[in-house]
Amino acid sequence: MRHKILIVDDEPNIVISLEFLMQQAGFELAIARDGEQALAQMAAFEPDLVLLDAMLPLRDGFEVCQKIRENSRWNRVKIVMLSAKGRDAEISKGLALGADAYITKPFSTRELIALVQRLLADPA
Repeated sequence: MRHKILIVDDEPNIVISLEFLMQQAGFELAIARDGEQALAQMAAFEPDLVLLDAMLPLRDGFEVCQKIRENSRWNRVKIVMLSAKGRDAEISKGLALGADAYITKPFSTRELIALVQRLLADPA
């Protein structure tokens, strides 16, 4: 069974590069371009992991992360926040809201793939 990843980002270039990277790694993908679409895709696509931008239209990534964690059906879903906001306060906020990891942009594609694979291999 292929793992399913939801990419949530409003920047087309980032979406294209993440989409290519994750397809090459063999994942099944869905895309959301704002916080509302992200929550709709959570229910429709049922991903195993979410690559979640912190700065999004309609609902920001922090709010989306919180909503995911509030829904018991999504307890097993891993969340990796991706953001240009790399201050300690943002990182702490993302992790406190339930993100499994917080990566600042720009990031190493190799490190991101390794992290995603590690998180999906962890049954907890």
